[in-house]
Amino acid sequence: MDDQAAVVEALALAVSVRVPVLLWGSPGTGKTSVIKSLASEIGLPLETVIASIREPSDFAGLPVVNHDGGYPRVDFAPPRWAQRLATSGSGVLFFDEISTAPPAVQAALLRVVLERTVGDLILPEGVSVVAAANPPEQAASGWELSAPLANRFCHLDWAVDGRAVADGLSGGWPTPIIPLLPEGWERWIPVARSWVGGFIRVRPALAVEVPEDAALAGRAWPSPRSWDMAATLLGAARAVGSDDLVRSLLVRGAVGQGPGIELLTWLVEADLPDPEVVLADPEAFILPERGDRAYAALSSVASAVAANPTIERWQQGWVVFARAADSALDVAAAASRPLVRCRPAGAPVPPEVHRFTGLLHDAGLLD
Repeated sequence: MDDQAAVVEALALAVSVRVPVLLWGSPGTGKTSVIKSLASEIGLPLETVIASIREPSDFAGLPVVNHDGGYPRVDFAPPRWAQRLATSGSGVLFFDEISTAPPAVQAALLRVVLERTVGDLILPEGVSVVAAANPPEQAASGWELSAPLANRFCHLDWAVDGRAVADGLSGGWPTPIIPLLPEGWERWIPVARSWVGGFIRVRPALAVEVPEDAALAGRAWPSPRSWDMAATLLGAARAVGSDDLVRSLLVRGAVGQGPGIELLTWLVEADLPDPEVVLADPEAFILPERGDRAYAALSSVASAVAANPTIERWQQGWVVFARAADSALDVAAAASRPLVRCRPAGAPVPPEVHRFTGLLHDAGLLD
């Protein structure tokens, strides 16, 4: 897969799971065209908003005095584009040239991007937020993105390949290939969160690292919010079987180059097992020797059970944890919290739980 196709797949995945995504690239390189083509291919209505020609009230809502009920109150009326998206129930909200938006407009965009709230109107869950930007030095009256706004996006760099341009000019531009999320793909999100949590236990300093340089703060950097975005994107990529390049683009786009590479390297070295494979044959599970890898492996199993807590899966999970307790009781007990909390109704307490009774009681997780 070439770089441009990988960026398109990463962009499509972010749109599909409704993680806000920002496409960076030089002027005239087709960013707007690929986003429009992507929305058309998915079958979603597209609303394009040029932030630089808008006022903060266009996003925070225009104050309107309402006398309904006999008492005056102030409502914040949303603009027409927000009303159309609310009516359709789904769509792509596209902020073009977002790096030309002045600081006051960027501040007004914060709730729109993260909470999908425009004035008093909450946009439907089916609305995805996408933006495109030129580097500030190449934009017309460009501004650096504020750190809070930048941290709400997954940042992707739009590369231009000469051969792809030549092929497009001579034979037509290809239709974006959209990966289809399988039913139940969401079960990978808690698993990916457990992987990220295992990594953060090793590198706690990377939980939050706001760059001091304004230019770097205007791109991807690690925070609890962006780590959660990375986990969602990593889970989606795992569910559709995306290759290493696409996963790398998504993770680095969420938390930044350095932290993203560290996480991806740690995942490769950890060689964590598929939790579904472990649950299918818990007696074959071998606990990794290193504490951080053991914790991540067990957390992923517990998260997988919590995502689909049947009685059989819950009992199989405890078999896994009992095997782990033979060599690392403290690690197994710490990772077992999601398993304790997701006990299915009517499930008998398996004998393996008694290995953890004392620790779980001391932690307040067991009566």
